[in-house]
Amino acid sequence: MLRVGKWTLAVFVLPCLLFYLAFVFAPILVSVYYSFVEWAGMGAQKFVGFENFKVLLTQDPIFWPSVLRTLYISVASLLQIPIAIVVAILLSRYVRRPNFLVSSYFLPVILSVVVIGQLWKSIYNPASLGGMINQMLVKFGLESWTRTWLADSELAIFALCVVILWQFIGYHVLIQFTGVQNISTDIYEAASIDGADGFKADRYITLPLLSPVIKISTVLAVIGSLKAFDLIVVMTGGGPANTTEVISTHMYFMTFNSFKYGYGSAISTFLVIFCLVMTVLLNMAFKRAEEAAS
Repeated sequence: MLRVGKWTLAVFVLPCLLFYLAFVFAPILVSVYYSFVEWAGMGAQKFVGFENFKVLLTQDPIFWPSVLRTLYISVASLLQIPIAIVVAILLSRYVRRPNFLVSSYFLPVILSVVVIGQLWKSIYNPASLGGMINQMLVKFGLESWTRTWLADSELAIFALCVVILWQFIGYHVLIQFTGVQNISTDIYEAASIDGADGFKADRYITLPLLSPVIKISTVLAVIGSLKAFDLIVVMTGGGPANTTEVISTHMYFMTFNSFKYGYGSAISTFLVIFCLVMTVLLNMAFKRAEEAAS
């Protein structure tokens, strides 16, 4: 128990609360307000009620496909979690000094998105332009498998998913590794006496004790993927023919390229609500899983 008064706690919490209200909550409210007006970013604003949302949900040919692609990226991002758990367990069990490897896996997270985008664009290039993937396919006699990965309307979004997985998997490895390290070795020693070691120990000890950490990683992966923006803009710009557009890029292009600030605000409002709904659904799913396990 903290032996301090409520007013003392309030004083320490107040700066962060004011920062949050000013730079997170207030912009959301402003965006919600703009979603009900027709505005080009300058000049007079015309109140149109729910017209922007009506057009968004029923007449915009790009919007719903962009929502579907956002869900594709979210599902693909969930693949990071089991991979990160396996890597974290292996590092904790078989590597004597794993901190260097964990830091190496985390390196792509702190690299500039522009650097990552240009790197992977060169990797995905055609073989004639030095693309590593296509050159390897040609070398192994699989020339028929070569593709213009980022220019193929059917494959481009999945090529982007691979890059997003590569970039952020180190982030989840770090989270899971920290969780594994915080599990007391006494529990494993007691379990080994009863014959539970290796895979059994991971199944009945590691995974249950990691469930709060897994929940955090899952929420961060899904919500982060829903807001995917910068890497897509750098690598494809939403192309070819809008086939890699997601909710956030569609919002950006509508707002700053087409100067439809009211319409772009409607998309951003939808995105905020979408993130909240996904967070609630994930929490409900984890709560049911915990109740079923108990």
